[in-house]
Amino acid sequence: MDLEPHLDRFARRFAELEELMAHPDLYDNPQRAQELTREHSRLKLALADGQNWRKLKRDLAEAEAMAKNTLEPEMAEMAEEELATLRPACVKAEQAVRFAIVPPDENDSRNTIVEIRAGVGGDEAGLFAADLARMYTRYAERVGWKTETLDLSPSEKGGVKEMIFQINGTDVFKKMRYESGVHRVQRVPATEAQGRVHTSTATVAVLPEAKEVDIVIRPEDLDISVCRSGGPGGQGVNTTDSAVQITHRPTGLTVRCQDGRSQLKNKDKAMNILRSRLLEKKQADEEAKYAQHRKSQIGSGDRNEKIRTYNFPDNRLTDHRVRYTAHNLSYVMEGDLDAIFDVLAAHALEEKLAELEVATP
Repeated sequence: MDLEPHLDRFARRFAELEELMAHPDLYDNPQRAQELTREHSRLKLALADGQNWRKLKRDLAEAEAMAKNTLEPEMAEMAEEELATLRPACVKAEQAVRFAIVPPDENDSRNTIVEIRAGVGGDEAGLFAADLARMYTRYAERVGWKTETLDLSPSEKGGVKEMIFQINGTDVFKKMRYESGVHRVQRVPATEAQGRVHTSTATVAVLPEAKEVDIVIRPEDLDISVCRSGGPGGQGVNTTDSAVQITHRPTGLTVRCQDGRSQLKNKDKAMNILRSRLLEKKQADEEAKYAQHRKSQIGSGDRNEKIRTYNFPDNRLTDHRVRYTAHNLSYVMEGDLDAIFDVLAAHALEEKLAELEVATP
């Protein structure tokens, strides 16, 4: 893909934005001003990436030519050493430009709601669901994101039947979006006396947080009921009617939240989850209108789609969508997810670039 025409287009648009933002009348419309400011910042960064890439390309070409100079072997040897640094740097710089070409998804910067549920496998599925929640929480800690539990339904043996939590931070959904699907684990459960490997599953749903302006919910469309919370949580939780269940009549979606003592806080959390599920449904319906026949190799993120296998005996992680395998599962379970996130993002980028090339006359 020729990146130069895109960089030229960025430069022209950047110049237009500079002129528009110089007019004080623009700021009479705060929303429009915010949109242009955001685009201006994005293009400024893209042009800086492009300038860096062009310079590295020139340096790489000069070093390659020097490395072929048989008349000056010492200079050629120095050039070879320089190439070892320049080649990966040039690849990385080109990738940054390629990312800039694809229009940003408005969901990328949103906070995110993650829903994890035990699947097939009994107690072991609940333990695996708890392990996944811990894995994402540890990753959030590593990158400086904040997590908040919205709802928790414990299972036997220290696992979870269901856990819903929110992650707040920079570009949360951008990184987490491809985690939706069925996660499969292969390992020897702690309760297995014969040492046999069992296969269990857990499902993950990743939803961009919806604001009230994104989804309008009419009060008359809701059935709200309260009841006594169940499971561990102390006497105060279990003896008060603090659990809240909300059903959205038009779609039949039901949300239950019982994690806290406060009925009001549980209601707010449940409404937040409901809005995010409705936003996901709305966006999925819109996507289906123009992408009905498109099937991406990386997958739709559907929670019914098996996306990954965690094989503990072999310390192996396999993502089936992109045929990625790594033998560092013990580190992954401690939240070392950057490598797999990068692979998934790069694969999605290539598909989007291919679509842009087809769509460009």
